[in-house]
Amino acid sequence: MKLPWLEPDTPLPPAESALRDPDGLLAAGADLSVARLREAYGKGIFPWYSDGEPVLWWSPDPRMVLACADFVESHSLAKRLRRMAREEGTPAATVEVRVDTAFEQVLLACAAPRGQQHGTWITMEMREAYLAWHRAGAAHSIETWIDGRLSAGLYGISLGGMFFGESMFTRVTDGSKIALAHLVRFLVRHEVPWIDCQQQTRHLASLGARAIPRARFVAEVQRLTQRATPPWRPGRLDTQGRLHPRPAPAGDPV
Repeated sequence: MKLPWLEPDTPLPPAESALRDPDGLLAAGADLSVARLREAYGKGIFPWYSDGEPVLWWSPDPRMVLACADFVESHSLAKRLRRMAREEGTPAATVEVRVDTAFEQVLLACAAPRGQQHGTWITMEMREAYLAWHRAGAAHSIETWIDGRLSAGLYGISLGGMFFGESMFTRVTDGSKIALAHLVRFLVRHEVPWIDCQQQTRHLASLGARAIPRARFVAEVQRLTQRATPPWRPGRLDTQGRLHPRPAPAGDPV
């Protein structure tokens, strides 16, 4: 079967049209405009391709999802989070988790090749697209700052009652897990039950993620994205998942 080619005004096909491809490839072409990305995520579809390729659209079956209620904290991570809770708001606090204060830096760090990799799926075109979506209010970064330096983080998309995880990076032990733990607590506080993880990996499974049938995933996405979106603003996330907005600079309108 020939892969459908999308023109700028061609709607994305439904996710179930990828039945004949085991990896979930269902279309190619079109662009990465905010409107197109919003359409795709609302249908349980995401873009993934390399430099030199057209935009490729995917919806794997099964789909890896982390239910916030199932998030697994290792012994070492739980111990570190308890210490952070004790030190919160004191001079002893050296670790701080922030939201949307360094989105572009997180994006660039996630795009950097890792280990023996020579390239990245987060191409310049992808970075520009998600930066535009961030400016439009749907893409967000969760950042782990240690001694005033950005040390780890993740970014993803918030639509209604769904969070779509995109990528994470870390330069320190447990750095990205600290960001994820704070994100989970924030989402639980705002009744967002699921984080889409897209691909199946052992690492995600160790954190509590599991694979579910695509049909169920798409149905839940269509239901959950109709809910109210959490109140995202640049600021600090505490260990209870409360977002403390950053004060406006002197002279700026509130």
